Amino acid sequence: MSGDRNEAVEAFEQLGLTSYEAKVFIALHRLGAGTARDVAEITDVPRSQVYSVAESLEDRGLLEVQQSNPIRYRPVSVDEARDTLRTQFERERDRAFEYVETVKNEPTGEETQEDIWTVRGRDRVDDRTADILSQAEDRIVFGTRLPELVTDSVERAIAERAAAGVAVLVVSRTEAVHDRFADIENVVVERPPPHRSDDERSGRIAIVDDDSILLSVIGDGSETAFWSSGSLFATVLIQLIEASDEVQVG
Repeated sequence: MSGDRNEAVEAFEQLGLTSYEAKVFIALHRLGAGTARDVAEITDVPRSQVYSVAESLEDRGLLEVQQSNPIRYRPVSVDEARDTLRTQFERERDRAFEYVETVKNEPTGEETQEDIWTVRGRDRVDDRTADILSQAEDRIVFGTRLPELVTDSVERAIAERAAAGVAVLVVSRTEAVHDRFADIENVVVERPPPHRSDDERSGRIAIVDDDSILLSVIGDGSETAFWSSGSLFATVLIQLIEASDEVQVG
């Protein structure tokens, strides 16, 4: 039974009562009514604490006080207590979420946060790359030096968008990458500028339209990428990359 009682106390705590409040409330239901001494004798709540705890429970509408000598306490019915706690819980819930609603779109000053995301792991990066590519409406630039990063999902996304009239440029110095796109109609495959040198940590780059970009690096056998879509950051970074010919990497 002690286990059940402890679980009940924990449940009342989740509803907003303190441990002592829960124990006194349960004890009074066990007693039917009683004094502070009565409660202290069947709980681990010190008698000196029962008075303040009972006062708090009275304020919550969970017990009644009989002005006798000594003072006696009687809990409200289980149904009344359930309704009272439900009302209090819902009121506090509404108050909390009303505040969240007021601040979630509230300006925090002159600074704004762009949507720049990080994704780790080859499979997750691959899923994000394919997803970004599939959103292309006007153009795609895709580059990589590693044939294994041209996965079926990436190739399929590029082929589907090319078939839909999207201009596609694939950049790589690796013959195996060229071969993956050689038979796909409307896909242009180019090599990077000759002054470029291989970077052993570069992964892949995907630029979609003028406002979506993904860049990945390889480290310790794992791939990590950051990406941004529909943001000012993405637009400016794409412009910088294209202005410096960095888009032609692979």
